[in-house]
Amino acid sequence: MTRNLMVLIAAGGSAALMAGAFTFQFFGYPPCAMCLWQRWPHVAAIVIGLLAWKIRGWLLPALGALAAATTGSIGFFHMGVERDWWEGPSSCTGNGLLNGLDGAGLLAVEGPKVIMCDQVSWEFLTLSMPTWNAIFSFVLVGFWIAAVVLSGASTKEGSSRSA
Repeated sequence: MTRNLMVLIAAGGSAALMAGAFTFQFFGYPPCAMCLWQRWPHVAAIVIGLLAWKIRGWLLPALGALAAATTGSIGFFHMGVERDWWEGPSSCTGNGLLNGLDGAGLLAVEGPKVIMCDQVSWEFLTLSMPTWNAIFSFVLVGFWIAAVVLSGASTKEGSSRSA
């Protein structure tokens, strides 16, 4: 296995997860705020992967691992919010209270639709989208770490071009 293959798998995995997120959105599953937070580290990992393809060394794969671990951690946190293990951000979780709403506000049909972070909109094998994102993202961390290790091996061999 080569360093660039590990980078390709890791960054490609983030690209595939982003494609999946946009596919679900296309089919009527709009993202909540925490779902959107999980997308940004994937974008960073894709950009890092493109840079790491051309720029040798261990630093970019290490940053890719950090990006994948970040989105995995957000996904894990989001899963905990969905399962009521802990409180989520008040901006996207419901408490059932109607504080500050009058009759006109309750009857209004225009305005943005708020997608709640503590509600599961889709699941497969009893696991929600954030859970799957966390699982796959932590797998991608492994590929990034393999790229880091292979980056170190290529410099020990005396050639920064071998990968």
